[in-house]
Amino acid sequence: MKKGIVLLFGLLLLVQGVVQAQATRRHKIALFAPLFLDSVFNGASYRYGKEFPKFLNPGLEFYQGAQLALDSLQKAGAPLEVFVYDTRSRRNSMESILNNPALNGLELIIASANPAEVRSFANTALQKKIPFISATLPNDAGVNNNPYVVILNSTLRAHCEGIYRYLQLNHSRDKIVFLRRNGVQEGQLRDYFTEISQQTTDRRLNYETVDVSNGFSAFSYAAKMDSTRKTVFIAGSLDQGFGDDLAAELSTISDTYPITLVGMPTWENIRGLGSGEQKGMEILYTTPFHYNRGDRLAAQISNAFEQKIDARPTDMFFRGYETMLRFALLLLETKADIASNLTRKGNYVFTQFDIQPVFTNKQSMTLDYFENKKLYFIRRYNGGTDIIRTAF
Repeated sequence: MKKGIVLLFGLLLLVQGVVQAQATRRHKIALFAPLFLDSVFNGASYRYGKEFPKFLNPGLEFYQGAQLALDSLQKAGAPLEVFVYDTRSRRNSMESILNNPALNGLELIIASANPAEVRSFANTALQKKIPFISATLPNDAGVNNNPYVVILNSTLRAHCEGIYRYLQLNHSRDKIVFLRRNGVQEGQLRDYFTEISQQTTDRRLNYETVDVSNGFSAFSYAAKMDSTRKTVFIAGSLDQGFGDDLAAELSTISDTYPITLVGMPTWENIRGLGSGEQKGMEILYTTPFHYNRGDRLAAQISNAFEQKIDARPTDMFFRGYETMLRFALLLLETKADIASNLTRKGNYVFTQFDIQPVFTNKQSMTLDYFENKKLYFIRRYNGGTDIIRTAF
């Protein structure tokens, strides 16, 4: 694929145009990530000897990905001034950092942050009227009435909306069963599907809800199934152990009954899903990010990471790279008007984000934040993994 070459060539042309148009102005970006520098270093000495603690990986790889994107932008002459901060710093509070005079004129915040930090960044973004890109947290952290917040890692409700829409388009004539368990998140999932069903203006799904809090027997439920009609089971839980057990249980009858099992985004971490005894049964789950490591650009930056770190990068590295590159480019293109262009398509690096406004109160139509609504449906089948192209 030539995607990487085309992207970088376009980047060079774009940045050259920006530099010529505004040679003296530099755009300020603040990047926040959990680096734990105070925990790792005692003065100038490293605390862990020859070991590398695993808790460092997510934040460090996110930062390294963002830094690699900035290196490319710097080589192209991009007029950027970027400030990097450790959200786990013991020396400086988040409040003192955000009020630092060095950040006067700040135009964009990008962060890998926890819920409390997301709320702080969101408040600062609202005060300064600049975008805040929440790149990793998959929920809104209680943020509302804030048109400067962008949630890239889609919320659980967005996943439910995407699954419901997918089933409407592809399985409306099949038997659909929602398997629910006891639990706070499980109750939330059930409520989301109920609300989405009640609010839909399209054909409403006819689905059965089955309580599996005390376990689920595929053999017993098979009495309600038809071997000539597909049955779609929706796993109403984020618990990976439950997902793995459910897939194993349903695989015992999948030779007789055609089954599609729809899981949650957490299922990407279940090893062996769709392989072994689970072969022959289609298993789906959703993700808001897509990194094709066979893509030329992905391979190039992955090699750069491996040469430097001597390890294979995780998705957090690619997340940092594409978040920084895409939104830095948007800032350069739109200059002082980036907040009005958050839904703009294009400048895709790996993921085709679909950033849309979210109105949680339909009556007041108050814009609460922006959210990435693009979901990829990952299919595990016969030991393989592929992406299902969706029509929405």
